Amino acid sequence: MYFRTICLTSALALTASAASADMTFNRIASFATPHNMADGEDRARVTSAEIIYATEDGNTLVYTDSPLGVIGRIDITDATSPKPLGNIDMGGEPTSVAIAGTTAFVGVNTSESYTDPSGKLVVLDALSGDVTGECDLGGQPDSVALARDGSFVVIAIENERDEDAGDGRVGQMPAGYVTILDVADGMAQCDSMVTADVTGLAEIAPEDPEPEFVDVNGLGEIVLTMQENNHIAVLSKSGEVLSHFSAGSVDLEGIDATDERAALVFDERQPGRLREPDSVQWIDDDHFAIANEGDMDGGSRGFTIFAKDGTLVYESGTDFETAVIQVGHYPDKRSDAKGAEPEGLEFASFDGTPYLFVMSERGSVVGVYDVTDPSAPVLKQMLPSGIAPEGIVAIPSRGLLATANEEDLVEDGGVRAHVMVYDYAEGAARYPTLTSKGADGPIGWGAISGMVAGDDGMIYAVNDSFYGFQPTIFTIDPSHTPARITRALRVTRAGAPAQKLDMEGITTDGQGGFWIASEGRTDRLVPHALYHVGSNGEIEDEIALPAELRAVEKRFGFEGVTMVNGTLWMAIQREWGDDPRDHVKLVSYTPETGEWGAVLYAKAAPEKGWTGLSEITAHGDYVYVVERDNQIGAESVTKKIFRIPLAEMTPAALGGILPVVSKEEVRDLIPDLKAWGGYVVDKVEGLAITEDGTVYVSTDNDGVDDSSGETFFWSFKLDN
Repeated sequence: MYFRTICLTSALALTASAASADMTFNRIASFATPHNMADGEDRARVTSAEIIYATEDGNTLVYTDSPLGVIGRIDITDATSPKPLGNIDMGGEPTSVAIAGTTAFVGVNTSESYTDPSGKLVVLDALSGDVTGECDLGGQPDSVALARDGSFVVIAIENERDEDAGDGRVGQMPAGYVTILDVADGMAQCDSMVTADVTGLAEIAPEDPEPEFVDVNGLGEIVLTMQENNHIAVLSKSGEVLSHFSAGSVDLEGIDATDERAALVFDERQPGRLREPDSVQWIDDDHFAIANEGDMDGGSRGFTIFAKDGTLVYESGTDFETAVIQVGHYPDKRSDAKGAEPEGLEFASFDGTPYLFVMSERGSVVGVYDVTDPSAPVLKQMLPSGIAPEGIVAIPSRGLLATANEEDLVEDGGVRAHVMVYDYAEGAARYPTLTSKGADGPIGWGAISGMVAGDDGMIYAVNDSFYGFQPTIFTIDPSHTPARITRALRVTRAGAPAQKLDMEGITTDGQGGFWIASEGRTDRLVPHALYHVGSNGEIEDEIALPAELRAVEKRFGFEGVTMVNGTLWMAIQREWGDDPRDHVKLVSYTPETGEWGAVLYAKAAPEKGWTGLSEITAHGDYVYVVERDNQIGAESVTKKIFRIPLAEMTPAALGGILPVVSKEEVRDLIPDLKAWGGYVVDKVEGLAITEDGTVYVSTDNDGVDDSSGETFFWSFKLDN
């Protein structure tokens, strides 16, 4: 076969549009945090990667792991092949880390309660793991930052509130503060500690500041965010307040502010939305950026740049969230709260270009902005990350970037927490692979579950029941790089959004309309069915399953539909009641006669979990299917395309003995999925083949719910 997917040294055929001479960031590796556990440890425990930093030579990453109470270390001497260096117990909950040379300064929370907070600063060698000192901080630390010259360390002592007390509001005593300690010969000088009092500054709960994040500029000035207080202060090394001001608010227009709607509708507004910043990063000695995550009453879904005297320099408004929407990473279940929820920031210059990196915690994506002019940042890229990026560190000396992604889904059988590594080099950006940028109006999308190639050169795709109140047929133009969603056609019934659909397959009807296969889930009153949809999206006919199939139905139903000589063929994902073990039905239906039939397909016996079919499409003398397991990351075994001779697709009557068709492996998709540098995603759901034998494959991002939100859309050529 002619291979057109990516590898780490070549560009993906369907990715971003940068010219080959451009400098871009691309993910090159990922590291699952359980790898840092010692032999014999229980790797089924929840672990995490939160705040991350690098040694001065850029060869070692250090991250905080709150659930395990450790810091984890990774050798990235070979950045494409990270290696574990093990965990170091911190005697409490590590909350942040900063490194000078190889000396790590770790804030550790040892609080017994919200009303009796305590913490310490632990100093250790990041390479040997040897602890060289500790300082009692007197309260619960949040973030840690170092002076550029390494002469002092500053810690935000949050003394966070109890969200179950006092209606979850500030203030709650004791108040937070900022501590500043000198550093000499790689040691924090505990007796030099300065406590900066930041009470009485904010309009909101001035008696109870909750310092959130600190950063130090080249002049030794400290910028501090107080998230719950919606306030910012700039301090001197001695703890003097040089300036302070409200973080202010933003009028948001054109957002989705309704939760549990199962639809992406961007026509609402939130006037006067408090910024409530989390992370803060100096851009130069006069300007800093804040990530407006929100907490109690706010979250303006973007980032803001201020001058240190409080002058507003730039406000992103909804632009950052729009970029998240366009690449399919919008977290719909967070619509009523904080939307894309920008939380972490990093700033660094690569080859003379100053970049601001903005992380969407819930969207699991990173925006890369050129901030040569702080008053007019330019979005250059959107980078895929793991689930819930919490920390980020740039290593310009090596042309590297790394993110720490905190979500660990081991208890749900999902993917583990990861650290992701990116390089900065010449070449095209490999992500996103699919975007709605350039369409008329915002097109939110996700959960792509089935595809078909049209005669017009377009690819048509459907979303599944994650967006149950917005069933949609998307038109994808694959001639663009990345492929572009140009239209969203809503599927309707009597003019209203069709309900009780779980669209998992689509094929054209030859008349400008479509046939849709709905997987169904009868325990939720969603029927297994076929739907004939007109060119305007209106359902014209619903075909229920015959009694022979209804009698043996199970939850996992139709996963794809294709048309062969006037007969529809549907793949059933897993065994139904009358199927032999590790066999599934390919079901036929002929609209003209109303006849049903089926053949059997022998799928792989699962090594873990289950295997099944997730797509079907006809091309030439064969019918092609996607066979996959439900495993993710290193546990993935089966993600393959097989083909069945069309001559064997002769249906037998339902309820009787069904013939078993033969199959031939066409392509193992796991190498393709690994080539994006992340973990192997589980849901390969879309398959479309054009007349010239170009195969398009896509993955389902689960609507960015317990998912990294990454959608991979790529192609290769069939052998003839």
